[in-house]
Amino acid sequence: MTYVNQTGRPKQPSLSQLRAFAAVAEHLHFRDAAAAIGMSQPALSGAVSALEVALGVQLIERTTRKVLLSPAGERLALRAHAVLEAVGELMEEAEAVRAPFTGVLRLGVIPTVAPYLLPTVLKLVHDRYPELDLQVHEEQTSSLLDGLAAGRLDLLLLAVPLGVPGVTELPLFDEDFVLVMEKEHPLGGRFDVPRETLRDLPLLLLDEGHCLRDQALDICREAGRTQGAPVTTTAAGLSTLVQLVAGGLGVTLLPRTAVTVETGRNEALSTGYFTDPAPSRRVALAVRAGTARYEEFAEFAEALRGAMTDLPVRVAEGG
Repeated sequence: MTYVNQTGRPKQPSLSQLRAFAAVAEHLHFRDAAAAIGMSQPALSGAVSALEVALGVQLIERTTRKVLLSPAGERLALRAHAVLEAVGELMEEAEAVRAPFTGVLRLGVIPTVAPYLLPTVLKLVHDRYPELDLQVHEEQTSSLLDGLAAGRLDLLLLAVPLGVPGVTELPLFDEDFVLVMEKEHPLGGRFDVPRETLRDLPLLLLDEGHCLRDQALDICREAGRTQGAPVTTTAAGLSTLVQLVAGGLGVTLLPRTAVTVETGRNEALSTGYFTDPAPSRRVALAVRAGTARYEEFAEFAEALRGAMTDLPVRVAEGG
């Protein structure tokens, strides 16, 4: 007979009842089972009896000398054990979720940041957050934002401002742009390049879709460059772009963090630095507004700022 409560629905077994029954099924002795789970023997016996009422089956055959499982008890003991094991796993998973910097973190990074910032990010995660399973996705800005909105990505590392509703930015640093040109160019090696020189120089930029292209064009417009001035779009990545510059096809703008990596591989390149205030970009972490992991991500941003002291950037103040 199944016990029915006032709502007309069968009463569900409680975890304490299942735990008591599982202990009896394991020990086949009420006193030993009660001691194993820290329950009094009368409470244990009552819990098992209540479970039998709720399930409508006899689980235990009680004799004066020993405890036996009924045929139903033998079958349901396995189920009870599986339920308790699953609940234990649920609690462990919840504990992992509550603990910051554990589990998976899916980080999206734009191509003009990834090669130059990831060594710092990866070292920080390795040294400070060894329990964090960092998964890196390199994509263009629009794809990253789509992934963040859809829940495919947790955190983005990219250039801002984004101006996207529902996205919160955690600023990391500002970095200047540097003019890169072939070795014999008259502006090479200078530290007082005026922005106005961008008006007429043959400029090489990344393909459509890269935010760095848009930023460079904005800088050129601010410098007075007209739409009729030549801009050649021929490269999908910065490494290809600087090789084209080395070949004498034009000049380009690189973020300061990329200069050492990209120009150090070719002696045919030279650099020129703009007079203050130099054109620059801001790089930040971006998260979904209202994310449950905001405090964790804010702490991560602060740790990243502290790890960037050796980079040629101006670290932003924490927000």
